[in-house]
Amino acid sequence: MRRRQPRARPGASPRPARPRAPLPGCGGPAARSEVTMEISGLPVELWRLILSYLRLPDLGRCSLVCKAWYELILSLDNTRWRQLCLGCTECRHPNWPSQPDVEPRSWREAFKQHYVASQTWAKSTQDFEAARCLHAFRRRKDRRVLRVGPGCALDTLRAALAAAGPYDRILLLPGVYEEQSEVPLKVPVEVVGQGKLGDVALLASIDQHCPTARLCNLVFMPAWFSPVVYKTTSGHVQFDNCNFESGQLRIHAPGTCQVKFCTFSQSSVHLHSVALGLLENCEFLGSETASVTVEGPPTSERNWACKHLAALAQACPPAPRTGGDLSPLLPASQAGRGRESAGGSPGGAEDGAAGDLQTDSSDSEPSAGSETEADEQAAYRLSYRAHGPSHRRAQAEGLAALQRELALRTLPQELQRDREAQALASSLQGCLIRKCLFRDGKGGVFVCSQGRARLEGSVFRELTYAVRCIQSSKVVMLQNDIHHCKASGVFLRLAAGGLIAANNIHSNGEAGVDIRKGANPLILCNQIHSGLRSGIVVLGNGKGVIRSNQIYGNREAGVYILYNGNPVVSGNHIFQGLAAGVAVNENGRGQIIENVIRENQWGGADIRRGGDPVLRSNLICCGYSDGVVVGERGKGLIEGNTIYGNKGCGVWIMASSLPHVTNNRIGHNSIYGVAVFCRKDEADDYPAGQGGHESFGEEGEAAAWESDLESEDERFASRRPLSVALVESNSISHNGAAGLYVKSSEALNVIGNAIHANREAGVAVLQSGQLTRIANNSISCNSRGGVLVESAARVELRGNGIYDNRSHGIASKGDGLVVENDILGNRGCGLRLLQAADMKVTKNRIQSFGDYGIAMLDQSKGLVQDNLIFQGRSQKTILQQVSTAEDCVVQNNQLLTAKSRCDIARTLENPPARPHLEGSAPGSALATNAQKGPTVSTRIAARMDRDCHSEGSIFCTLL
Repeated sequence: MRRRQPRARPGASPRPARPRAPLPGCGGPAARSEVTMEISGLPVELWRLILSYLRLPDLGRCSLVCKAWYELILSLDNTRWRQLCLGCTECRHPNWPSQPDVEPRSWREAFKQHYVASQTWAKSTQDFEAARCLHAFRRRKDRRVLRVGPGCALDTLRAALAAAGPYDRILLLPGVYEEQSEVPLKVPVEVVGQGKLGDVALLASIDQHCPTARLCNLVFMPAWFSPVVYKTTSGHVQFDNCNFESGQLRIHAPGTCQVKFCTFSQSSVHLHSVALGLLENCEFLGSETASVTVEGPPTSERNWACKHLAALAQACPPAPRTGGDLSPLLPASQAGRGRESAGGSPGGAEDGAAGDLQTDSSDSEPSAGSETEADEQAAYRLSYRAHGPSHRRAQAEGLAALQRELALRTLPQELQRDREAQALASSLQGCLIRKCLFRDGKGGVFVCSQGRARLEGSVFRELTYAVRCIQSSKVVMLQNDIHHCKASGVFLRLAAGGLIAANNIHSNGEAGVDIRKGANPLILCNQIHSGLRSGIVVLGNGKGVIRSNQIYGNREAGVYILYNGNPVVSGNHIFQGLAAGVAVNENGRGQIIENVIRENQWGGADIRRGGDPVLRSNLICCGYSDGVVVGERGKGLIEGNTIYGNKGCGVWIMASSLPHVTNNRIGHNSIYGVAVFCRKDEADDYPAGQGGHESFGEEGEAAAWESDLESEDERFASRRPLSVALVESNSISHNGAAGLYVKSSEALNVIGNAIHANREAGVAVLQSGQLTRIANNSISCNSRGGVLVESAARVELRGNGIYDNRSHGIASKGDGLVVENDILGNRGCGLRLLQAADMKVTKNRIQSFGDYGIAMLDQSKGLVQDNLIFQGRSQKTILQQVSTAEDCVVQNNQLLTAKSRCDIARTLENPPARPHLEGSAPGSALATNAQKGPTVSTRIAARMDRDCHSEGSIFCTLL
């Protein structure tokens, strides 16, 4: 019966008909044509209340009416769709078990994905492409339901399986069903427990021989004769909302499995050469071995379920644990991990780092005197005005720019630039473990014998280890939480590899990631922090690429490399550790490139006992100890780093080490810029956890690393070997003590450095049992002398420019050579020999404003010959010879009185002002390094242009 329509008024235009919708729950077309309802007739809130009582089929019909009704049905996400999802006995909370308190993005979508997944097992019949009309015969629509239990015709599972036809449903009533022998499953069936989970228990061992099966709402316990509760070697099996207690689930290729919302209590899953298996939203607890074992390479023989499982894997992304969207690059569209850890935000320290790098230290300039004295000094002193406050601001800005340049990349950025990483992130084979919880057991996931596994959005906690990957296997780990493991969180060895990206790995008893014996993974964009030992350990021929990670707050080294480990560590932020940022020990190697290493308790980089890394282009700053420590028998190339603002020395070099320290910016450190000491490492001469007493054997396995070591020829093939420690082409400035401090019994070469504005002497040699060669350096504006040589030290000073220091240019009590140097504009003597000094001083150009050019005091001896000595504006003579030693010879020196700077400038034109870095003179200390002359010259020239103001000293202009 239709409603009576109101009669239109005469002359009025007809009102357009408003869209009408059928009443939900009504019958066929006739009923829908008879009864209509306007969606705008009631408030939206009232519609939502009415629709919250509809069943799922009725909601589907309503959504097909029109766009308005479709949007209304979608708006029920937090009400009716949530009720339907949580009320389903076959599934649990979409984020169970790891995040049951986190709402899904959409309850409707979660319910839809569960429903689609629950039907995967029934898609095994063949598709007939040539006869699409046969699609209706894929399986019977009227499948039977067989009830099993007390009071039913069937009382055992074996009897029900014998009576069941294909795709029948076997409903087990509450109770315990025990089988005394193995139960074969020969027809595709669905076995469902009635009631709540735990009401139906199976004590059986089931062997599947059919193409597909589904088991739901059951508790599996092993029979007395076998620990295996279920196994298949060919077909596909699906488990929904089941419990496994003290049993094993075994899947052998070409079989496959899909396991959702299941609990494994002291139970395990073993996948052997499986092409693709899905474990989603499962809980593993109390395991005595690995909870999931993935063994063998994925088989090329695939069963019917593989394409459906692949579609499910890509259609069901894990909920992001923190912000960030990886959908443009990852097949499952998972979200990237944010940059802040659960235990605290390192972002504040990051943001404040630029401020921490600023300093109040200034250049060392002559103190202001009378106006007349200032006018007189103006003709000769080097002003270096660029190193005033404006220079400090420019330097701070340069450091801020460097920090921006070394900013962490996100995972999408890393994948865009690395095809290998992108291929690994897109791979989908072997076992996919998603949104699972592993806790309170021995092991999480064990991948071996060329197995393949992918772990996404899972939590591993309070285990002995979380993930172990060995024997040429590969694991892809994305967005997992791994914490409070008793041993290492992730352990790779024996040529294992894969991708470990965007994980939060923290608070583990051993290393966060342990790489050894040829393992070679990609470790990108993780947070690795708060460990009781090191963040990442690479040893025993381990390799790997460690890039764009935050590694902080670990008790030992952020990255620890030893026993011939050889990783590439680049673009990471390694900070606030309780030991060294990077430690290379026991013949470790590696390339440490473009990292920010800051605020660590011990050295930013610590190299000892045969460690031989390449440390290049890093920012090593604000540490509570030294920037770089090279301990006993340490080696390595330390090149192009900015070593700034550390509370100890910039670079600390101990005896019996052979480092090559080149092209670094070493400034504003609290003590020495570079210090070379004779002290050897004692048994306990290590920072806590930084070597010495550590044991890297695994579970009683002997650590026989000697058999893994590569030959020395291969180790040094990439760069020239050194027989003497070499410090060359560095900028060493504004440090709290001497720029270079030497107290060693071994030889040292100091070549081509700019040593400027340090608060004590530019170079101080207090002890030198063997010759210290100081050649082609620019030593200027230091608060005390340019070069200080104490008694019993042996030095060779050749080709240096020693300018405008606040005390003597060179003051020596020791032995050696001073040849072809320019010693100009210093406040004290140009050259001062005293006590028992024995120096050969030839072919130098020497000038001092306020003191003698050369002063020979006490019992000093030697040869002073063929030098060009200028007299300053003072009334003192050019040469002071007080020494009465018979071996003190002064001859053939040219003494000049310069009337202006132009006179000195003309004299310095041929040869030009030193240091000379191209075409070294014969016999120079640079002879062995002549092939690098142009490069070194370019670098030093660039530094001097930056460090000297255009209106500064004539000497700087000439340089």
